[in-house]
Amino acid sequence: MSVRFRLGLLVAVLLAATSAAAQTAPPVDPDAVLVEELVVTARDPGPAWWKVSDADTTVYVLGAPSLAPKRMQWDLSVFQRRLEGANVVILPFQDLRVRVTGAIGAAFNLMRLRGGPYEERLDPASRARFASAREKVGKSAGRYGTGNPLAAGLMLATDYREANNLTTSDPTKLIKLLAQRAKVPISQKSYDLGPLMGAIIRTSPAAGRACLDEVLTQVEAGPGVTLAATRAWAEGDVRGALGNERTWERCIASVPGAQAFDNRVKADQVAAIEQALKAPGHAIAVVPLRPLLSQGGVLDRLRAAGYEVGTPGEVSEETE
Repeated sequence: MSVRFRLGLLVAVLLAATSAAAQTAPPVDPDAVLVEELVVTARDPGPAWWKVSDADTTVYVLGAPSLAPKRMQWDLSVFQRRLEGANVVILPFQDLRVRVTGAIGAAFNLMRLRGGPYEERLDPASRARFASAREKVGKSAGRYGTGNPLAAGLMLATDYREANNLTTSDPTKLIKLLAQRAKVPISQKSYDLGPLMGAIIRTSPAAGRACLDEVLTQVEAGPGVTLAATRAWAEGDVRGALGNERTWERCIASVPGAQAFDNRVKADQVAAIEQALKAPGHAIAVVPLRPLLSQGGVLDRLRAAGYEVGTPGEVSEETE
């Protein structure tokens, strides 16, 4: 065997090993890296607040959990006092819709995902693991009629959340209701998810399988991590609240176009806060916790734009 051939073989083996490692790597969280000086325990009772201000306006920003128990209880006293006289309450996107213009294309893409039970495509060990997970959330094999691992993972993640009474809607849903009762204007955007739904079929099988494996791990572990994180959130323990699981977010991040969508949402949240800063007085904004505190996140962008940002260690009714 020539030296050149042996070197070529070695390079091929190394490339194959690198490729295999990449295929089994877990999905990437777009908000994994935090701005550490913003991660501060709250002084006031209840969840943590940040403050964005200019010369004559203050926007109080509540970092909300990305996943929480339905109808969770938390101390509303600080929120209710800040709601009085607020110019506007800015809410994160909540009711994601597939617009009529994109509904036909989205439906077509979902049809292309249909197939026999997904678990029938798996090796025996993986099939048994998948079957155990779906049984744990009370679903039949026919529920996951797709040949796409990412689609199967996202469906299983949704079913896991429903089975454990977890939601992405609280506490935003309660905040919206209280703002409506107080007749405070609400600012909330919705987005067309048709393109992202269609992009699922263009996600690589390796990325889809990595996502599915992570969802299976989450179902097997149960909701303990989320319950502990939301208890920490309700007590103003920001570091503890950031420990919430983000399997869904990491899975979605692997879909083509998801990073651009994430950037658009953050830009819209920043723009809404900047708009609120144009009116003298005060306003309230609710932003998911990690997108709020990550590098390139909402507060990081507002600081870069020149606004003053206060942390929960500085934001207190005693100092206002």
